[in-house]
Amino acid sequence: MHIRMNQFLMGTSIALALGVAAPALTGAASVWFEGTAVAADLPVYKDATASVEARVEDLLARMTLEEKIVQMTTVWDGKVKFVGAKGEVDLAKLKATHPLGIGQYARPSDVAGAVSPRVAKRLDARGTVALVNKLQKYMVEETRLGIPMLFHEEGLHGYAAVDATSFPQAIGLASSWDIDLIREVNELTALEMRARGAHLALSPVVDIARDPRWGRFEETFGEDPYLVGEMGVAAVEGLQGTNRARTLAPGKVFATLKHLTGHGQPESGTNIGPAPVSERELRENFFPPFEEVVTRTGIEAVMPSYNEIDGVPSHANTWLLHDVLRVEWGFKGAIVSDYVAIDQMASIHHVAPDIESAAVLALKAGVDSDLPDGTSYATLPEALKDGKVTMAMIDDAVRRMLSVKFRAGLFENPYANADEAEAVANNAEGVALARKAAERSLILLKNDGTLPLKLGKSKPTVAVIGPSAAVARLGGYYGEPRNPVSLLDGMKARLGDSVRVVFAEGVKITENDDWWADEVKLADPAENRKRIAEAVKVAKGADQIVLTLGDTEQTSREAWADSHLGDRASLDLVGEQQELFDALKKLGKPITVVLINGRPASTVKIAEEANAIIEAWYPGEQGGPALAAVLMGDVNPGGKLPVTLPRSVGQLPMFYNHKPTAHRGYLFDTVDPLYPFGYGLSYTTFDLSEPRLSAASIATDGNVTVSVDVTNTGKVAGDEVVQLYIRDKVSSVTQPVKELKGFKRVTLKPGEKQTVELTLTPKSFRLWNDKMERVVEAGEIDIMTGANSVDLKTVTLTITN
Repeated sequence: MHIRMNQFLMGTSIALALGVAAPALTGAASVWFEGTAVAADLPVYKDATASVEARVEDLLARMTLEEKIVQMTTVWDGKVKFVGAKGEVDLAKLKATHPLGIGQYARPSDVAGAVSPRVAKRLDARGTVALVNKLQKYMVEETRLGIPMLFHEEGLHGYAAVDATSFPQAIGLASSWDIDLIREVNELTALEMRARGAHLALSPVVDIARDPRWGRFEETFGEDPYLVGEMGVAAVEGLQGTNRARTLAPGKVFATLKHLTGHGQPESGTNIGPAPVSERELRENFFPPFEEVVTRTGIEAVMPSYNEIDGVPSHANTWLLHDVLRVEWGFKGAIVSDYVAIDQMASIHHVAPDIESAAVLALKAGVDSDLPDGTSYATLPEALKDGKVTMAMIDDAVRRMLSVKFRAGLFENPYANADEAEAVANNAEGVALARKAAERSLILLKNDGTLPLKLGKSKPTVAVIGPSAAVARLGGYYGEPRNPVSLLDGMKARLGDSVRVVFAEGVKITENDDWWADEVKLADPAENRKRIAEAVKVAKGADQIVLTLGDTEQTSREAWADSHLGDRASLDLVGEQQELFDALKKLGKPITVVLINGRPASTVKIAEEANAIIEAWYPGEQGGPALAAVLMGDVNPGGKLPVTLPRSVGQLPMFYNHKPTAHRGYLFDTVDPLYPFGYGLSYTTFDLSEPRLSAASIATDGNVTVSVDVTNTGKVAGDEVVQLYIRDKVSSVTQPVKELKGFKRVTLKPGEKQTVELTLTPKSFRLWNDKMERVVEAGEIDIMTGANSVDLKTVTLTITN
């Protein structure tokens, strides 16, 4: 009881500091203060010492149907009914529109739902906290049961809010092949988000991405199930901690695993298109990252995908959401819908005549919460009255949503602290981590010796050219960091007065780069050709040319509506970018191309003619300084491709772990990719020994350790990523030509040697046989190691019954 009193006093002091009401002093038993017994009867659901299950059941038993539906729905666009343009809350309107409270609130950092931040400004840290606390005060003190609200935010590559740290986009983070970095980035994301009052992040994405025409490619960790799974586990551990009991520690938020599944290989490469994949394909490639996260972490929320699989939309797929997710994998948390996805089962999929029927399908399949505005689930009372759903179904969904709130500690501490939120917002620690993440994600694709840049003569000139040279491109679901740094500014800061840095835009890709805007208008070709002429003029006197090419946030993005498209039919550079490269190439100057983009580009001619190429993806707020450090040799690039870069759209689908019968050949072209999965160069050289096995033969339930000696044979320190692949020589069903099963990034000084050990377990060798049973088969397995998926050394392992 003394602990309970201490909790009360702590809550009171925090409440007074925030200017909100102190918590009520109540208890199921007597508590003592200064020797005086104070008796109070406390409902079980308000008793912090009771189990989550007991608290949920007690609260559920007290709720009306209408109060239950509130807990299953969300407010996003509807916030404008009671929140003003500066985040002020109109309490009278709030009471009128939501007398029973609000279950979940989408993105408190914005004030106008789907409206672009350029139109309706986002709230800063203090503004967000003020809004959260005002809303929570109403929920806790003025609704009948005092159920606090759950706030969710986007956190794909940093908290998507004003004055929040912006890291490289997910595809860039995956290029680091650094599990500890992924965990660290998500720890800071959680810290910034939780400080402003959110307890649920809509992240990470563990879709494997197999079609670069798809605009959401940038949001993924790449094409490989194993790599994506390891990145996903690290991201979840960073966001919500390693506590599998599913309770949040301070500074943590629950993660939402998305999007289950098939999302990353849509028909025709268009967002939400059907996923034409079999159950075997799902189990071998699309399921594993989700299964790894569900079985290895305490993941609290899962989001189904927009697409259909075998004619069934994921939000209505009972086999997917119940049989596989809950029964096979043992998921215990909440299933939350993707935005408007339940409504779309009527409007787009046409498996329901109206949103009322769509709500019934989703609830029966196991979807617990309707995001972002709850329009479908608001109809459930009528469905219950008509006998289309049962109260037991509704209760199960409400149980899970209430459980999230109890496990998050919302009933004990629903309020945020503005001083804390401001202190952790994009501070020096965040900026340093953004710089580190950017440096470790950069991939050197080509180098004829041009890099690091050689500026030997006095007062040399470097021309920094291109549509992304003077802007820090952050990618979709972006935050607004305080001081994002472009490549141009990064180079100026790094080179100082001793080097003359000149700039020209070269071409403009789109008229604006507002990710939220519906219309995407390409820049005028005639005006671009004038810009090209100016760029040639500027670069004529340069000793080195650094040229940025790629995308804007508009040319590769989520297509969330027919009026808001983002997928593309071509992989070619948009607009006159190739013309810009060709014109600069004629100058005869060394050209380093920096690709700043959200998805692979078909840059065959550039790959042949550029002197050096760096793949930067969207490198985050510190991309400029990171790129400058790599260009000048202060940092040795060590990133590796998490995807295969195709030569053209005609090669698609193009991924490394294909079946043996794929890629037989084309007339007049090659089946070789432009750059293979796992590829990346360095300013130094490495020698990787042949793999050594701890045993030449193991049983089907045995483990084997693979050892590889890695030696830095060059003159500078650098990083190498040791990659381990397997190939089943003969199997009962066809298997990929190779599959990644382990990796480790190591840093070595010149001449230094390190032995990397990677362990393969029975899970590494499992396959789904012709009876769809998951087994380890006896036979010979090629164990392959190397620095990428092509340049490999092989030893054979025998597996016996």
